[in-house]
Amino acid sequence: MRATEFRRATRDDAESIASIVRALGSENIGLRNEFNADRVREWIARLGEDGTLIVARDGSIAVAFGAIDFNTTEPDIGLLGVWVLPDYRRQGLATELAEQLIAFARDRGYRRIRGRLPEGNEPALSFLSSIGAMVPLRNPNMSFELPL
Repeated sequence: MRATEFRRATRDDAESIASIVRALGSENIGLRNEFNADRVREWIARLGEDGTLIVARDGSIAVAFGAIDFNTTEPDIGLLGVWVLPDYRRQGLATELAEQLIAFARDRGYRRIRGRLPEGNEPALSFLSSIGAMVPLRNPNMSFELPL
């Protein structure tokens, strides 16, 4: 893995995070391509202390980020997402992000983590299985769950 810094994202990271989403372009990542810096700033503000975005940087370049969001209808469940630029995959960044996000969720009292798996995203399925996510074999909603 390249020398990478992991830290909680701030409003100053909004453009970097939006640039990761833009760089993933046509990949089915569960976020819309019109995801811009203003939407990231709104996301960070909405999360407050109940959720977080963590950004991974290689020097001055943001190369990955992950999120723990909250579910308003089930407050003990955190929603997990991790996004990594293609050139930085298979270097342990997603796993490190997931570990930090899971620790955050535990500290905040979440009991389970859920998320949606973009259809046809085999690398994401492999990654989720490697961190212990339970992904149903028949999964029309492409969802996963991690008990904490």
